[in-house]
Amino acid sequence: MVIVYSDDKKLTFELLSKGSELAKGLGKKLTAVIIGKADDNLAKEYISFGADNVFIAETSIDSFKAEEYTDILGNIVKETSAETILIGSNKNGKELASRLAGKINAGCVIDSTNVYLKDKKLTAERVVYSGNAIAVEQFNSKPCIVTVPSKVFDPLKKDGGRKGEIVKKKIEVEKSASKILKVQDMKTGDVNVEDAEIIVSCGRGFKNKDDIKLVDELAKVLKGKTVGCSRPIAADLKWLSEDHWIGLSGHKVKPKLYIAAGISGQIQHIAGMRDSGIIVAINKDSEALIFKSADYGIVGDLYEVLPKLTNAVKEKMG
Repeated sequence: MVIVYSDDKKLTFELLSKGSELAKGLGKKLTAVIIGKADDNLAKEYISFGADNVFIAETSIDSFKAEEYTDILGNIVKETSAETILIGSNKNGKELASRLAGKINAGCVIDSTNVYLKDKKLTAERVVYSGNAIAVEQFNSKPCIVTVPSKVFDPLKKDGGRKGEIVKKKIEVEKSASKILKVQDMKTGDVNVEDAEIIVSCGRGFKNKDDIKLVDELAKVLKGKTVGCSRPIAADLKWLSEDHWIGLSGHKVKPKLYIAAGISGQIQHIAGMRDSGIIVAINKDSEALIFKSADYGIVGDLYEVLPKLTNAVKEKMG
């Protein structure tokens, strides 16, 4: 059995895509897990995106707590005899996967960028050394646990005609001694770089905060309206909020078009945007590292290139 779980619906859709591939290769069924209140509509959605079955663990726990969720998912793994477990690699998912691995004595790979079968063994790849290398890790025992970040796999095309079994079971576990005293939503602006299809990013090549309007103008004429930035702009200079920060310690993005203006291309930034569809780099330094990752490169002063590029796009798009 292959099971997938995440408290993020979109991420679950992406996990189902890879999960269905692995299940087919292993000759197993694919089960999506829902923890909490029974939600038949969500269960049917998971089936339409590739799940063969959906296991709904009904519980009175009204919010995520790693200790309780680990026990619940551990019970599901035992009941379904799951050998391969894919978990969404967000904040909750990483903690859940690590605890689960310790509880059921399983191997665990965090933040995998690829998962596949090699010699009939589950194999996972992940970025190491700040993006300078890829570690290839193979499981020699079962169960196997892998966490996968968002945007790594594309979801399957929705098939409303797919049929699957929905299993509901009440699972109550012993409550842990820890308590959640307060849950506060993170304050964010109206920027969501992770879902953007077009991003224009700025870097340390900009001399003043007001000059970022050049990037904003290009983003608007491209109908993208999304501005990103490298670490120095958000973390050091504070010219933009961290909502815009793209990189290893910021947001990881996968737009159709990514334009990097005045960004040198350090590996920390590349790790956040390397999966973009088309990458365009603008930099006056012809030896800048960003050009090694770009599909198209413009060597020139961004203060001259950006206005001309913006005007050219305006003319082309009418």
